[in-house]
Amino acid sequence: MSQPLYVETAEVSDKPPSRQALVSDDEPPSTTAVATVATAAPKPSIQTHSRWNDWRWQMSHRIRSVEQLFGYFPDKAYCQSIEPVIGKYPMAITPYYASLIRKVDLADPVFQMCVPQLDELYDPPFLSSDPLEEHDDMPVPGLVHRYPDRALLIATTTCSMYCRHCTRKRVAGTRETSISARRLEQVTAYLTAHPEVSDVIVSGGDPLTMSDESIDMILSAIRKVPSVQIIRVGTRMPVVLPMRITDNLVNILKKYHPLWINTHFNHPNEITPESMEACRKLADAGIPLGNQSVLLRNVNDNPQVYEQLCRMLVRMRVRPYYLYQCDLVRGVEHFRTPVSKGIEIMEYLRGRVSGLAIPLFVIDAPHGGGKIPVLPNYIVSTSPTHTVIRNFEGMLISYPEPAHRDTPRMMAEPSHDTAPGVWELASGAYSRIQPARTIRQVRRQACCHHIENSELLGQ
Repeated sequence: MSQPLYVETAEVSDKPPSRQALVSDDEPPSTTAVATVATAAPKPSIQTHSRWNDWRWQMSHRIRSVEQLFGYFPDKAYCQSIEPVIGKYPMAITPYYASLIRKVDLADPVFQMCVPQLDELYDPPFLSSDPLEEHDDMPVPGLVHRYPDRALLIATTTCSMYCRHCTRKRVAGTRETSISARRLEQVTAYLTAHPEVSDVIVSGGDPLTMSDESIDMILSAIRKVPSVQIIRVGTRMPVVLPMRITDNLVNILKKYHPLWINTHFNHPNEITPESMEACRKLADAGIPLGNQSVLLRNVNDNPQVYEQLCRMLVRMRVRPYYLYQCDLVRGVEHFRTPVSKGIEIMEYLRGRVSGLAIPLFVIDAPHGGGKIPVLPNYIVSTSPTHTVIRNFEGMLISYPEPAHRDTPRMMAEPSHDTAPGVWELASGAYSRIQPARTIRQVRRQACCHHIENSELLGQ
């Protein structure tokens, strides 16, 4: 039987350590230690551990069981109530990510994203374990080929932290394994036989949970396919285990340019000095960074919170790329929001932040339909000669279509007064409908008033 490219048996175990090991010198603190921090998450007593910054230590000390969870968060009633959830959807939380929890309840966004909830067992009939039908789009095991020019490689089923909103809950963590040499050969053979695929996304699980040697092997094999122009890596490591972004890993990744990385920040509380340093290393190595958020109820569905996240991402050279509507996957219904909430956030962002900081809001459609962009409606009306468009302030503008000699149109100069209605804009008789009290209009009026006063004073 073929062996996986990499299975870290020495430090990463499917079996959580015992309760005695949990409170030993090499482990997170005891219940008593946590209790002294009131409802806060693990704090400096853990973070000063000699191997705190060792990503392998973090992996081997993930919170995997109710018993371990109780060692961190001494709410025994809560911990015991989620045993059935962990039995169905595995749990893993790195000590680092657990330390970001500020309040041990569902009001804390980090807590919600990493600690199981009983709501995960609620599954309306329209949900599916594989709503995107990835399995049906796998010409060879582990390779999803949906779009003509790109394919996605599921390199591993292991993550350092199992997000409670994961779209691959059906496989994530149920068996922690990585692609075998034989499977990788099948993948590269398929890519070679299909030169239309020029873009390969390496995903999982999280591919950066693998050893440096295994990552190097996979990227090298893909890069040897002549038709592959771009390699992308999807990883949440800068968010949940930023110490994984070592200098050696960065040196490996930059050998395979053009290589892009998409990471997965959902909330401003996930941005820390450690995560910023991880992104700095990658960006300084010439690796373009994008961010793919998922819209999650009571986590980041507040427009102001999401604006803050986008601003922080751009500041650390991570381009907001996608905001996903939560998939119709079993176990995440409690996270889903109405589509209108995503449109509301897009409407809010436009005009408040640079276009560089605005992601594309998409629905990854069921039945393998792919990503469908969803936007506020900025086209109000059309005619053969003019299209009426709307800006973020509510201003309506008449935009003239190209003029042709044989196209009848009103050639008179349009009035710049506010039009009485949309029809007059579409006809070309007027050029705009201007709201009177927008912030921009008030600023313009103040500016004009200042200029007039300066002229009167001879300044």
